[in-house]
Formats: sequence, C-alpha cells, structure tokens
Amino acid sequence: MANLEILVSELPTLIQNLKLTIGDSNEIVEQIILINDAQEQLRNIKKLIAQELRFDRIDNSAIATLPRLITGATLFIPNLGLVDPAIAEKLGNSETKISLTDLQSKIDVWIEWGYFLQAIATDILSDLKLVNQLNSDIINLSISNELNTLNENLRIDLDLGKTNILRYQIAKISDYQKQLLQLQQKLNYIFDTIKNSRCLLKILLGVSAFYGKSGFALEWLDDDHELIISSEGKFQELTDILNDCDYFQEQIAALIIQGDTLSLQAEQALKKIEQESSKEVISSQELEILSKFSTPKIVRSALIIASSLLILTFSALKIREQNLSFTPEVSAINNFKSAQKLGMEAASLVQKPPHPLKVWQQAETKWYQAIILLDNIPAKTSVYDRAKKKLAYYQINYKSISQRVLIEKKAVVNLESAHKLATEANLFVQNSPHSQLSRQQAQDKWQQAINLLQAIPESTSVSVEAKEMLSIYKTNYAATNQQS
Repeated sequence: MANLEILVSELPTLIQNLKLTIGDSNEIVEQIILINDAQEQLRNIKKLIAQELRFDRIDNSAIATLPRLITGATLFIPNLGLVDPAIAEKLGNSETKISLTDLQSKIDVWIEWGYFLQAIATDILSDLKLVNQLNSDIINLSISNELNTLNENLRIDLDLGKTNILRYQIAKISDYQKQLLQLQQKLNYIFDTIKNSRCLLKILLGVSAFYGKSGFALEWLDDDHELIISSEGKFQELTDILNDCDYFQEQIAALIIQGDTLSLQAEQALKKIEQESSKEVISSQELEILSKFSTPKIVRSALIIASSLLILTFSALKIREQNLSFTPEVSAINNFKSAQKLGMEAASLVQKPPHPLKVWQQAETKWYQAIILLDNIPAKTSVYDRAKKKLAYYQINYKSISQRVLIEKKAVVNLESAHKLATEANLFVQNSPHSQLSRQQAQDKWQQAINLLQAIPESTSVSVEAKEMLSIYKTNYAATNQQS
C-alpha cells in the first residue's frame, strides 16, 4: 500500500504533463517517448490497485493522499500551482476522496488519451507537407501579437509641416495597411480551416497559423469531446479560437479605417505645403520681372503689353477650362477627391463607438458612394492606380461597417421583441393571476425576453438599456417561478 500511495501522490504532475505540444516537429518525437513513459507509470499504478483490491479486500476504500489530487476548479497541485478550470476534469472531479475502483477507471481514460496523442503525433510526423507548414508557422508571430504590433505602429503623430517626413509616413502607413490586409486574409484562412475541415490534422494547421511562434498544446477533451488547447498559459476550445477570429477581424477593419484617415490627412497636408511653396516661387518670379522695368515709360509700355496679353491669355484659359471640364482626366480627379472626402467623413462618423443605428447607416452610405466613384475612374487617367488602392481599402471598410449595421439592427430588434414579450407576460399574469397555465405562459415569455437581451452584444448602442431591462426581467421571472 505504501508504494501505491507514493505513486498516487505523483499523479497530479504525471497527468498534467500528459499532453502534446505542437510547434517544432523535432520535439514531437521526444514527446512521444514521454507520453509512452507516462502510460507505463499509469499501468503500474493500475496493477498495484488491482493487487490491493484482490489481496487486501479494500474495494471502494479511499486513499488519504488523494484530496490533494481533486479539489475542483481551484485544484492545487504541489509545486505546480493552480490548475485552469478548463482542464480540471482531466485530473478528476470535485470529490474529496476517490475509491480505488474509480481511480482505475480514470487511469484507463488517461491511458486512452495518451494513445490518442501518440496517434496524432505519428500522423503529423508521417506528413512531410504538414511538418514543413508547422515549422514555418513557428517562425511567425501569433495573430494576437501581430495585431498588437500593427496597432502600435499605426499610432503615428503626423508631422504636418515637413514634406520629406510626411512622404515617409505616408509610405509607412501604406505598408502597414498592406500587412493588415494580409493578416485579414490569414484570419479568413484560419477561420475557414478550423470551422469547415473534418480532418483533425487540417484543423491543427489552422490552429498552428493562429498561435504562430507562441506554440500550442493539446490538453484534453471536454464533456462535449471538443479539443481543449493551451498556449502561453491560456486554455481555449476551438470555438473560442473562432470567436477570437471574429473579434480580430473587427479590430483589423478599425485599424484599416484609422490608417486610411491618417493617410488622407497626411496627403492633404502635403498638398497644402506644395501649394504654398508653389505660390512663393511664383511671387518671387513676379518681383524679379517687375524689378527689370525701372523707368516709368518702360513700365507704362510693359503694362499695356501685359494687359493685352493678359486679356488674350484669360480668354484662352476660359476656353481651355471649358473644354477640360468634360475630359475623363478632370472627371477622374474630381471623383477621386470626392471619394476621399466621403471616406474621411465616413471614418470620422464611426470614431469612438458605440453609435446608434442611424450613424452606422450614414457611414455605410458614404463608403458605398465613395466606392462607386472610385470604381468608375478610367484606367488611363493619372489617378487610376491610387483609386484602385483606395478602392481595396474602402471595400473592406464598407464590408466591416455593413456588418456593424446588421449587428446594431439585430440588437435593436432583440430589444423591441424583448419589450413586447415582457408586455405579453404581464398581461398573462394580470388577466389570470391564479391560473397555473397563465403563470407558465408568462414564465416562458420572460425566459424568451431574457434570452433575447442576453444575445445583445456590449458593442451596440442599446447594450446599456438591455442590461437594465435584463435585471428587471430576471427578477420578474424569478417571482413568476416562485408563484408557480
């Protein structure tokens, strides 16, 4: 019995380490050996338990050292610290004691988990393409870290008075926006791979791209047999990763809008500097010309000639301006400027959310109008390349804002529907206060209203009102429940 107690006291560390870390493929072979060793130790414990049960007849007796093993969500393992609730079930349940027969059953589960990990490791190592991809992912930053880096990089204080610095800043903003677009495409790949793949190895490729050099480990299966994954001390299910992908997509869209706003401000400041510089050059040239004609007679003659030339030039310019106003070039430039103005207005509207539905719809309309203007710019005009670049950003912004419009619309509908259900619930109780059926119907209405309010995201403008209503509705539901 003493040997068994010693081995059982080591179980927490043994089971906690029964996982497969996926990152550098060279380390997977070593992990297979460690998993095999852990399984062997578990088999030895199982044999000792069988002996105890057979020879000492202590069926269902409890081991005094096991309370250290199993204390639920606040499980404490010696020398390892607190265990995350996500994998508390991996080590046991909330019982303070455990029978030997129950421990045998748990050991069987742990050994099976080891076989599962070994099978995955073997499949990975047998797929050269998969190994190469994993080795490639481990070089890159995780999605979270890459997004944080781009967020820091886009905190640019524009130097609105210096041409060279402005040009440099515009180039950097453009580069960051390209990186954001690449990150967005990567997130789409990760989301689609994890959500739609039926093959576990393909799913692991998506997870690998998500965590990058942070690496990840396969920890356990939850009650619904969904994979629990850890990375840098954080435990997540695959569903949690998909939710993170949605959240990161929103952040990327916001950063693209921020970059576009900065770029537009920088370009406008640069244009202003160039215009002021051009005016200074023209003024200095005019002074130089006038200084050459110093005598009154020459000046009078020059003025007469200049006046004649000015009249002729003005007439020619008017005719040329009328002709140019209808050319594709001028039309393209005007459309480009109008689109930029609409983009700036749309970006300004959605700063510091949440916003009412009307504001999101106004921004959505402006992005749409800007897209139409840019999309109609001819290929042979001077602003075509810039227009296409802007168009890509504006389409992303429009898509992002359109999603926010849908979210806000759904939130408003949920709020109104919940209010309607609450009214109906009150009517049931008022009309038939002593009827069991009426109270049950009222209770169902309250529950439906509560579900609708709980589904309203905090990012929406009606979130605060929804929380206030939710508190009242829960109280009413509890009161109705007590009556029934």
